[in-house]
Amino acid sequence: MSEEIKYDWGMRVRATTDLVNDGSYPDRAEDELLVKSGDVGEIVNIGAHVESETTVYLVEFSPQLVVGCLEEEIEPA
Repeated sequence: MSEEIKYDWGMRVRATTDLVNDGSYPDRAEDELLVKSGDVGEIVNIGAHVESETTVYLVEFSPQLVVGCLEEEIEPA
C-alpha cells in the first residue's frame, strides 16, 4: 500500500453511503443493499487492492456481514 492509512484496526466507523453487493456475495443479489448509510461497524482488517494500490478496510457491520470499504465510504463513528 503506497497511500497513507487513515483509519486503524478496531476503530468504530459509520458508512457514509449505502453499500451494495458488487458481486462479492454470490448468495445475494447483485446490487442488493448490504449496509445503509449511517450504519456503524468496526474495522477488523486493512488490506489493499493490488492493481490500484487502494486501501480497503474490512468493516464488520454485524457478525454475519463483513464488507470491504474504501476510505471515502466510511467515517469515524
